[in-house]
Amino acid sequence: MIPKLESIGKETLKEAGSARTLEQLEEIRIRVLGKKGSLSEVLKALGSVSAEERPKIGAVANQWKQQIEAALQERKTQLEGEVLSQQLKSEKIDTTVPGRVPHRGSLHPITSVTQRIVEVLGRIGFDVMTGPIAETEFLNFEAVNIPKDHPARDMQDTFFLGPEVVLRTHTSSVQMRAMRGKKWPLRILCPGSVYRCDYDATHLPMFHQIEGLWVDKDVRMSDLKGTLDFFAKEIFGKESQVRMRPSYFPFVEPGAEVDVSCFKCKGTPKDSCTVCRGSGWLEILGCGMVHPKLFELAGYGTDVTGFAFGMGIERIAMLLHQIPDLRLMVQGDQRFLSQF
Repeated sequence: MIPKLESIGKETLKEAGSARTLEQLEEIRIRVLGKKGSLSEVLKALGSVSAEERPKIGAVANQWKQQIEAALQERKTQLEGEVLSQQLKSEKIDTTVPGRVPHRGSLHPITSVTQRIVEVLGRIGFDVMTGPIAETEFLNFEAVNIPKDHPARDMQDTFFLGPEVVLRTHTSSVQMRAMRGKKWPLRILCPGSVYRCDYDATHLPMFHQIEGLWVDKDVRMSDLKGTLDFFAKEIFGKESQVRMRPSYFPFVEPGAEVDVSCFKCKGTPKDSCTVCRGSGWLEILGCGMVHPKLFELAGYGTDVTGFAFGMGIERIAMLLHQIPDLRLMVQGDQRFLSQF
């Protein structure tokens, strides 16, 4: 039995040293040391050996078992090292490849359009000025030449917070604050949220406006048109044209509605155009020369003139991005916001 053990041991050590894969090594282990392995079968036969021979044969069997286990483990460590080395070579990381920058969100279209308008008009000298959302009834209405009997002051159009205090219905109140607090010349932009009792596809109870005011000596209507022409070309494209249509606003005289040529059909009316709906023009804002009464309330003399203009930021954003429903901007839907 001892010669058989030596034969199994020597053969197993030779096979373990020449094994090329971990799978081959595992097959050798099972074939020799498994429950039905060759060495295990010899150990099971010890019961048939005489009591005198049993200790000697058992010691030899255990010695070979330990040598085989050590050889198998040593070869396993070597093969695992080779596998890891091959894996590192085949899966080598190229540290020169730029990493993937995670998406960190984007600016809301209202915010991005506001910043764009401020940046464009800032290039021709307009500074930003802000004011309170909760405004006095006087600054929101009388100070911009809206009399007490004007329908805009009815409860159904204005949010009243208390006696003579309202949520501002426009940012024109900031213009009056500026004129009453600063001497001319004055060139400011007033962006911010405003509040009115409206809610449908093109109106919200809270929306955003940006108004501009330029007060100086000898400011004329031509200056206003030049400013708006520059604005339109920077926002809607170099080929854009503007037209002014007579209109009425209490705080300007004369007043005008301003249209810009459609940036999609390039001002050529097409019934298929989804932006201008075939008209070739897009209404973007209202404007005019500042009413003399406002200068009087501000404490300015009669030797100054100025112009003012105001636009809804949502209106500009809807035109630029062709957004069909204003309510999409306030619903917080990631599918909508991720487009910007």
